[in-house]
Amino acid sequence: MAHSSSFDFRNLLYEPLRKGLKEHDLVFPHETEETMDSREAIGSCEAMIAEISYPSTGLGIEMGWADAKGLPIICIFKKGSKVSEAIKIVASEMVEYETGEQMASEIDRILRFD
Repeated sequence: MAHSSSFDFRNLLYEPLRKGLKEHDLVFPHETEETMDSREAIGSCEAMIAEISYPSTGLGIEMGWADAKGLPIICIFKKGSKVSEAIKIVASEMVEYETGEQMASEIDRILRFD
């Protein structure tokens, strides 16, 4: 999981994913106050889920690392968000969502077919 830190990601992202994706092992980078080495975490993942509704330089860097490792990158974004066209170059999937439940359902559908 990769995302900007400029929104309430614990409630708007982590909680819906925890509830809707119980069968998948997810890594939440800001679960605790400890700093996570995202480059190391990305190296141990099978795919990246990137919440791209909010611009973030760090998120772009992490997506570049994931792409360089050949990981599928599932980009999710809130309906009405202005999404950078450049992201589509590295995205394996682009998922627009309105609710947390819808977001989790779409990600689950994608992960089941990979």
